[in-house]
Amino acid sequence: MAAKPITTRWPLIFAIWAAGLGVAAQYGKISVIFDRMGLLYPDAGASLGFTVSLVGIVGIFFGLVAGLFVSSVGYRRSLVWALWIGAGMSALQALHLPFGLFLVSRLIEGLSHLSVVVAGPTLIAALSSDRDRGLAMTLWSTFFGVAFTLLAWFGLPLVAGFGLLSLFAAHGLIMAGLALWLGRALRDVPVPPRAKLPALRDLPGLHLPVYRSPWKVAPAAGWLFYTCCFVSILTVIPPYIAAEQRGYVLGAMPLASIASSMFLGVFLLRHFAAVKVAQLGFVLSACGVLWLWLQPGDPLACLALAAAMGLVQGGSFAAVPQLTLKDEDRAQAGGVLAQAGNLGNTIGTPLMVLALGLAGFSGLMAVLLVLFLGGFLVHQGLAQMRRHLPE
Repeated sequence: MAAKPITTRWPLIFAIWAAGLGVAAQYGKISVIFDRMGLLYPDAGASLGFTVSLVGIVGIFFGLVAGLFVSSVGYRRSLVWALWIGAGMSALQALHLPFGLFLVSRLIEGLSHLSVVVAGPTLIAALSSDRDRGLAMTLWSTFFGVAFTLLAWFGLPLVAGFGLLSLFAAHGLIMAGLALWLGRALRDVPVPPRAKLPALRDLPGLHLPVYRSPWKVAPAAGWLFYTCCFVSILTVIPPYIAAEQRGYVLGAMPLASIASSMFLGVFLLRHFAAVKVAQLGFVLSACGVLWLWLQPGDPLACLALAAAMGLVQGGSFAAVPQLTLKDEDRAQAGGVLAQAGNLGNTIGTPLMVLALGLAGFSGLMAVLLVLFLGGFLVHQGLAQMRRHLPE
């Protein structure tokens, strides 16, 4: 399936991107109403945090495993069945499950989420021509930001009018619609030969060769540094932004990141390797941190930092098909990318809060600067390894 198509199949790519929006909403539907989840589960207390984190924990432990299994089960089948499973979990959540069962449903949603974020970009890369692949992968990289924006625009008014459970019901209907749409739309997509289904006892040994490959692990290595920063920045920076500008700036930062990746990022990807674009994003992000350090909470500095991070976002996803040519290898690279992203999202905010507590705003800025420069350097080191190792 990785044989280069002559023309890019944009309708199918947009359909798969829509599936990405659906599974991003598995995170977002809880995040946007998290301050009100106590109304549904008043006795849950601090355990409410698991309603968000359980989806990510699945990705941390099973990201690479998902890449191995998706290439065995089949990309098309994995994508469609993951959407059906996600639809079923949202439908159950709309019935106001007991809290323990709600957490179980979130774990299952984590598996659904993981299958789509591994199969989706692999299919998109295969459906794109060489010229359009950077644009297509950059489009895919926006699915989280776009989903959160749509939830803020449409999900919150729905909740205001019909209650919290209406958001779960609406999400279930959307996921079912996506499953029907893609089940039909992907029927004529060529199916690559499936890899052998790995035995459970072989899984630990299958991880090391992937982690040791500077081609397969490179996108994930940089992505870990990126995800440590992005969500945590949106979480800990707001108190430093003037109250009258805070809402505008926080709403505009994800949009600035998306716009940067879709316009400047796509332009750069037509002329430079994806890893170089990601590295440029890391350097510019470090410059944005220095600006914020000198002028804490400055709206333009916040937007510039978000725009710089957009280059990392697009370049990281575009690097997967550039560095790995076989579908199976791309699925493994995508699995490690998902694993790194979930790990970064999980540890990033606690790390920033710890830095703030120990050294204040300067400590926070110092940690961000180290992470962005670390992302640049890890790509530099892996590029050096690729020059001296046979693929």
